[in-house]
Amino acid sequence: MKIAIGSQNPIKIKAVKSAFLEVWPNKKLIFNTERISSGVSNQPMSDLEGIRGAKGRSRRALRKLKADFGIGLEGCIQNIGKDWFDCGWVVILDKYGREGIASTAKIHVAPKIMRLIKKGYELGAANDILTGKTNTKQDIGHFGIMTNGILKREKIYRDAVITALGRWIRKEFYE
Repeated sequence: MKIAIGSQNPIKIKAVKSAFLEVWPNKKLIFNTERISSGVSNQPMSDLEGIRGAKGRSRRALRKLKADFGIGLEGCIQNIGKDWFDCGWVVILDKYGREGIASTAKIHVAPKIMRLIKKGYELGAANDILTGKTNTKQDIGHFGIMTNGILKREKIYRDAVITALGRWIRKEFYE
């Protein structure tokens, strides 16, 4: 089974590999990765934009890498009332056009971070500035920062990939 991951982010790649290996431990899985444009802004500012970005990545990865599955992962922030929340969206497309979609959990974005985002920084860059660390989006991510490493970006994306694979795990509910 050939899986095309529309990202070069090592955390997203590890999450996808871990999820597929958990769901199909006895299948021969071939993973290919490619930097794929999301077609949305660098910092998606709504769930709808995050979903559009993940769909764009999955569709382009599937087509470009000629795979059985195309995977798109896109982080975004969403305004709910007076607050902002961070989450990631996962869209999985198979070569027959079937789609699985899921999100990670959501976590509150602190006001100090939102002030930087409103000045034009992406969430990852804002996190780097406030923590003094470098490239946290390819490490523990916002969830890891806000939970002191208890929840890491790889785990939350892994769980979302497994959730999106529910489309194939329990296909009898879809067909």
